[in-house]
Amino acid sequence: MTKAILVLEDGRTFVGKAYGAEGKTLGEIVFATGMTGYQETLTDPSYAGQIVVQTAPHIGNTGVNARDEESDRIWVSGYVVRDASRMVSNFRSEKSLDENLLEQSVVGISSIDTRALTKHLRSLGSMRAGIFSGSFADTPVDELLNQVNSSEFMKGLSLSARVTTVEPYSVSANGASKGRISILDLGIKRSTIENMAARGLDIDVFPAHSTADQLLANKPSAVFFSNGPGDPEAAETQVSVLREILTAKIPFFGICFGNQLLGRALGFETYKLKFGHRGINQPVMDRTTNKVEVTAHNHGFAVRVEGGPEIDSPAGFGKVLVSHISLNDNVVEGLQCLDIPAFSVQYHPEAAAGPHDSNYLFDRLVELIESQQGVK
Repeated sequence: MTKAILVLEDGRTFVGKAYGAEGKTLGEIVFATGMTGYQETLTDPSYAGQIVVQTAPHIGNTGVNARDEESDRIWVSGYVVRDASRMVSNFRSEKSLDENLLEQSVVGISSIDTRALTKHLRSLGSMRAGIFSGSFADTPVDELLNQVNSSEFMKGLSLSARVTTVEPYSVSANGASKGRISILDLGIKRSTIENMAARGLDIDVFPAHSTADQLLANKPSAVFFSNGPGDPEAAETQVSVLREILTAKIPFFGICFGNQLLGRALGFETYKLKFGHRGINQPVMDRTTNKVEVTAHNHGFAVRVEGGPEIDSPAGFGKVLVSHISLNDNVVEGLQCLDIPAFSVQYHPEAAAGPHDSNYLFDRLVELIESQQGVK
């Protein structure tokens, strides 16, 4: 097998075998704790710019298929696994994961101690890294480390333009229409669109650079900001657009990056988490129901709200409830505006792959739309 080496920006290295394409890749290294859903992880645009470490030890055993893709391509910058499956055993499989990575030129590494790597990242935090395989793996480690330390930081990075749709497009509701929703695509997953269409919403999807006038041109019943990669602090254009939406009192829903942008539009700060939340097993408390949900996450930034659970919006949008919190570390996981029709969550209610405890949030969106019908 071809040699590969993973180099972290603090100088620690892991030597293993090339997995997928041979070459070199750079990015922020993060770990994902899901025991399943590797294909959905790979094709989630929120992972753009990141090297993903799977903490589950055995990856690739069910292969890949087109139906489970969350977008048209793999977005991760690199891929790290312990044991790459030598064979595929699933009736839905169309090809092996290794073939999929190779076809899309994704550089990966296998046969390393991912537990030791995860504990290292959990202690020191996410950091820049590089995977080097083939001839690149023969380069002196000092030179590889210089390449890693010359790469870009995730903090301050705007990535929406890399992952958004190039042109607007529409998706029709399944069955009778209950309303029309305008989506700002910051890196949306297909499952999100499928969940909305299944609930009777006609959908118009717009590129990340779209204006408020463009989002409102079709007289939508609501506006949605999707998940996506990058630092929310570098998304002031989208924050300004959102403030126009909120001022017009158009119903709004946001998830993941959309939650962070709602927080900033309301006047709160965002900050970078030490190692983030990534996986499909994160416990969250919904303060509006007092229920605990097992949820799917993929984020490295969060909204900072001091005090609460109810607090005044610093930007003048009335009272805001911190509606959801992480039970692992008390991170803000959801916001609900009490004086305007807007709410958001930090996690993924479409949960592909993952638990469906939070799927009700799409129903909550429809209820908000129906309650606002005819109200401007």
